[in-house]
Amino acid sequence: MCGDCTQDASNVPEPVRRALDEYRALLAAHGPTWGEDPIRYVRQLEVAPFVPDERAYFVAWFVKAVEHSEGSTGPHIEAALNSVDLREILRDVLGGALPDNLAALRLAPGGARIEARPRPVFAAGTEHATTLLLDSSRDESVRVEIDGAVHDLEPHGVRLVPITSDAKVVVDEAVVSLDALTRRAAKARLRVRAGMPCRWTVVGDDGHGWYPPGAPDRHDAHAQPYFHGDDLVLDVPAEPLTVRVTRGAEYEIAETRVHPAPDEELSVDLTPRRRYDAAARGWYGGDMHVHMNWAGNSVGTPEQAAAIQQGEDLHVLNLVAGNVSTVRVYDREALEHWAGSDAPWSTPGHIARFGVEYRNDLLGHLYAFGMERPPDLFHTGFLGTDDWPPNAEGIRRLTALGAIVGYSHPFHLAVGEDGDPGEALSDGRNCSAREIVADAALGLVHSLDVLNHSDVHATARVYRRLVGAGNRLAVTAGSDTQISFTRRGNQSSPPGWERVYARVDGDLTAASFADAIRRGRTFATTGPWLELDVDGHGPGDTLDLPGSGGTVTATVRVVGEEVENVQLLTADGVVAEGPPDELTVRLGVTGPTYVIAVATGPEHLRSMHRLGVYAQTSPVHLHVAGRHVAREDDVRWCLDFLDGFERMIRDRARLGDERRLADHVALIEAARAVYRSRLT
Repeated sequence: MCGDCTQDASNVPEPVRRALDEYRALLAAHGPTWGEDPIRYVRQLEVAPFVPDERAYFVAWFVKAVEHSEGSTGPHIEAALNSVDLREILRDVLGGALPDNLAALRLAPGGARIEARPRPVFAAGTEHATTLLLDSSRDESVRVEIDGAVHDLEPHGVRLVPITSDAKVVVDEAVVSLDALTRRAAKARLRVRAGMPCRWTVVGDDGHGWYPPGAPDRHDAHAQPYFHGDDLVLDVPAEPLTVRVTRGAEYEIAETRVHPAPDEELSVDLTPRRRYDAAARGWYGGDMHVHMNWAGNSVGTPEQAAAIQQGEDLHVLNLVAGNVSTVRVYDREALEHWAGSDAPWSTPGHIARFGVEYRNDLLGHLYAFGMERPPDLFHTGFLGTDDWPPNAEGIRRLTALGAIVGYSHPFHLAVGEDGDPGEALSDGRNCSAREIVADAALGLVHSLDVLNHSDVHATARVYRRLVGAGNRLAVTAGSDTQISFTRRGNQSSPPGWERVYARVDGDLTAASFADAIRRGRTFATTGPWLELDVDGHGPGDTLDLPGSGGTVTATVRVVGEEVENVQLLTADGVVAEGPPDELTVRLGVTGPTYVIAVATGPEHLRSMHRLGVYAQTSPVHLHVAGRHVAREDDVRWCLDFLDGFERMIRDRARLGDERRLADHVALIEAARAVYRSRLT
């Protein structure tokens, strides 16, 4: 799929090959959950490939849970969320419409019929595999038989069943015609070339995507099909098609319309125009949180990871080994084989490493990048085990192996500018980065994934609180993309759909990239280029002004037509804003502070994030007479957060004895001491 870049990736070592075979067996036996413990986020994996609008789906799920719990909150909501039938939510959210990978068997009082967006097939009798939504509007139970297997539905029940177009479906002792699943079309061939590995979309007017042989049917957050490579040939219907090509954040999207004739091979030469060249300026973009395998409706392979990285022009790819809801750590075998070295498809400009997602659903999840050896601890708190030791111990073990670490997908609920810290502590075991307020004070973590698949605005507000309280944290980005999912909103979008750019000294290596993050020389983006200069200094740098303070000039420059607004912020908030492309302001500095640049825009085809376009720099630190920022309001916010965090640990953490509780309390008290010292 990617030319030379996949040759090394396809030479898979035997332990990795055996693991991939095991994952395929789990997929065949259990479907997209791979048999994981059915906690909340595992249960929704079954319906994830069919959800057209994640926001609408999760809102409907929460509303239904509130109804089940009679308006209660907290732990009661957690239990109610687990009790809701997610297939019913899917049916309600679809509202009668169907995506291209789902058909419906409508069981009405007067009979049964198939609804679908028919898939074009090139020969009579061609088998087409899909999933059938059994949807009953009957007031009584109904039995559906599919290839001899019996499915009994309760009144108004719903079920999801894998099916092929040659299946036999019987309802009310009558065979239901499946002719609506497919339609005949004349075949043509399309050859696509860009002169370099790229991301391609080939889609018909009916919404069906087309792929080269062996390529998974990947769809991004906009429900657009895509594949990666160059000079590829694919079978397509002899019908009007749209062809698009791009290559990640630094390239435009090129598009053309074609209508190949039957039995014709039509060549499409289409090359995306470069928007900016980050590497030429010494900046390299990476995605710190990508799973090759994490359950899913397919199995990810090193060959696929290589093709995606080259096709997205992603300079650094961190493929994290991690568990889901049991003790199994997916891609652990790949980590054990390649830890401490670049993956075999790496090139001087494109480095892939296998890292770790360290996970506790109550305390938070972290990425780890650049370790020399696998750790001996990957997770805590699963299958009813204790939430112990604190994440801080896992972090210490990872950093002892040479890794940089940062909290991933940090906060999922809105956190107001002046909001109570409790907003960031609510909603149960939802993977929020709750321990970061303690770990940052103690200097244990290097970054926060301000760019993530969740609420970037809430995360950015917490980030500014942490920095304003005197913590040095780099802004990073981790998409949490899962290559093993071909359809899951922005988590099936290509890795690097949001990325962190780091300013590297010298050649790009895993070590030089990690060092740039340690030093805070970063910005994170959904695509736009964002440049901040403060008197010749960039993100991560420190200007030490004399005791009386002084004046500095701050300039922001942006490349990206999707940006509508640019802001300059200090510890006191927004000090200037305006439209792109360049914003310059003179700032009077009387006390320690920082300068951060932010660029935003509405929803856009270039951005895979549901909240639109977003980019943010790490701070330029402005010290005064050697003193760093420690804004009292932010320090007290962190202290209040730690108070709430301790209450949460006491009330909701699973801990086997008082000594384990004492470890958490000692960590929190050590962080409190740091923040209290900053008040003086």
